Amino acid sequence: MSSPFSSSSSFASSARVPSASHPLSPYGWDDGWAAEFAPYAGQGLLPGRVVRVDRGQCDVVTPHGTLRADTAFVVPRDPMRVVCTGDWVAVDPDGDPRFVRTLLPRRTAFVRSTSSQRSEGQVLATNIDHIAICVSLAVELDLGRVERFLALAMSSSGGDALLRDGVSAVDGAAQPVVVLTKADLVPDTVTLSHLVQDIEAVAPGVRVLPVSSTTGAGIDVFTALVSGGTSVLLGASGAGKSTLANTLLGRAEMEVQAARDVDGKGRHTTTTRNLLVLPGGGVLIDTPGLRGVGLWDAETGVGQVFSEIEGLAEQCRFRDCVHEAEPGCAVLAAVEDGSLSGRRLDSFRKLLRENQRIVARTDARVRSEMLREWKRRGAEGRAAMDAKRGRIR
Repeated sequence: MSSPFSSSSSFASSARVPSASHPLSPYGWDDGWAAEFAPYAGQGLLPGRVVRVDRGQCDVVTPHGTLRADTAFVVPRDPMRVVCTGDWVAVDPDGDPRFVRTLLPRRTAFVRSTSSQRSEGQVLATNIDHIAICVSLAVELDLGRVERFLALAMSSSGGDALLRDGVSAVDGAAQPVVVLTKADLVPDTVTLSHLVQDIEAVAPGVRVLPVSSTTGAGIDVFTALVSGGTSVLLGASGAGKSTLANTLLGRAEMEVQAARDVDGKGRHTTTTRNLLVLPGGGVLIDTPGLRGVGLWDAETGVGQVFSEIEGLAEQCRFRDCVHEAEPGCAVLAAVEDGSLSGRRLDSFRKLLRENQRIVARTDARVRSEMLREWKRRGAEGRAAMDAKRGRIR
């Protein structure tokens, strides 16, 4: 059995190589960003990357150093256009106060729905090449939560964040990876390999990498993975994100606290999203722990995460099969013969329903289609009940 800490050349960074002569090169500046910024250069504005956002202001690293700038200039009422850590911007260097004048088109973005009832998306990180979903081995694996994170990662990584005049920019997709932290707490390699396989079973095509900041196991592999481009660490509180960030940085940059012994939960020591330059190349965005991970237009990601169910659905007798009680349903047949777990199907249904509700809040056509479907099912249910009671005329 191969070691769960082994490397894979297929996960080498595919990020663009920046020009070493530019002062923003360590932050990911390249010819593409230079071309996007060109229209603003003649206006006396400076290019910069947002390294931190806090209470309507942000820290922007520029060729002249780090500036503190106000974000209110950039359409503050649109949550998808709010300045976010990882954004490349054009900033006014001499204003009083200084303002971020515009966002450069985002290549990728990780977006979740907010907990409000206003059907808004919240952008957590932008212009990212790797999405590291951190899962602690100090607690029991929550496969459903991993599936949820992956669905968002695979949907949000295409760069469909609203940008300048509503234009979207897509420049490849961010690459998700599941990082199993605190692997030193599972010293038995066979048990650790089984845990890796459990995650691999719900993360088709995604690298699963166990690491330990205590022993250093797997750190060299993860360092090589994030050495080019921008990576973001996502996960619940107590998942070891800040400890992992400090290990990659080689210094105690991020404050950390021990997780609670009773349930392994963290204490939210990280309160802002911070962009950090790694000594071996690449940049890292550390984020606060996420209590809730609501889907946001994640149908594509759900389909990718549950690709085996999507494949089985093509064999169903009816094209509009919802895999609940229809005759000739290949998905239900797979559950019955044990080739597909019932938990997996339940998770698939749950995420699809949630995503449909989110989309329906902002899309009148989808709302209308859902209403028609509910009426159709209601009519079929009443007809079936009448037939059962012998009321067919």
